Amino acid sequence: MLSTKPYLKEVQLKNNSEIDRNQYPFNIPSIRDFSSMAFHPDVTFIVGENGSGKSTLVEAIAVMLGFSQEGGTRNMRSESASTVSALRSHLRPIRGASRPSDSYFLRAESLYSVSTYMDVELEGYYLDAYGGTSMHNRSHGELFFTTLTKKFRGNGLYIMDEPEAALSPNRQMAALTAIHDLVQRDSQFIIATHSPILLAYPRAKILKLDESGIHEVAYEETEHFSVTRQFLNNYQGMLDILLEKQLELPLD
Repeated sequence: MLSTKPYLKEVQLKNNSEIDRNQYPFNIPSIRDFSSMAFHPDVTFIVGENGSGKSTLVEAIAVMLGFSQEGGTRNMRSESASTVSALRSHLRPIRGASRPSDSYFLRAESLYSVSTYMDVELEGYYLDAYGGTSMHNRSHGELFFTTLTKKFRGNGLYIMDEPEAALSPNRQMAALTAIHDLVQRDSQFIIATHSPILLAYPRAKILKLDESGIHEVAYEETEHFSVTRQFLNNYQGMLDILLEKQLELPLD
């Protein structure tokens, strides 16, 4: 059976875009010269330091595709603040031959607002898809994991922003299993993350945002992998180096 993926092949900057490179978000170095980004049919990770533009880019892609900036399905309109950047109006999607039958924008920082919208505005109408109980009756991590494992049905396009913020290391490994199961069921993921556990997903495309722009890197080339390995292999030595100056400071 032929795969229906990718649902989203690429996003491109519109040719007729009038852009002020001195204004946010085009003054972010990684986005300043942005022209296009191609996605893996299975999993594409977007990585970079804090402030590199990961969430800005992922949010713009999601909003361009019709999601609320705070996440949820395309039918959800939870908007606690209108802070989405102008980038989304300058992008155009290059879609695959097939459309996904399921889709979701899952971001850790605004899942509480989505939960409130589900409970209050929709009076819990769709809660069966999330396990059948109020979303606020669960921890942040439980809610995030339930959404991944219960709400996502497969044959879907799923965009996720820093999912590890809500998940313990054990749950991150369980999330890898859930993502793989959904990939096997013709799903495509675009994920902004700092997690070296999630980034280990085999054959994934990893796009790094930095001062020089956006470029593809191997898992072993990411700082997430090298720094974590260096710390765990010699954590006592690393602590000695990191805390040395603080230990030398006189006490008040």
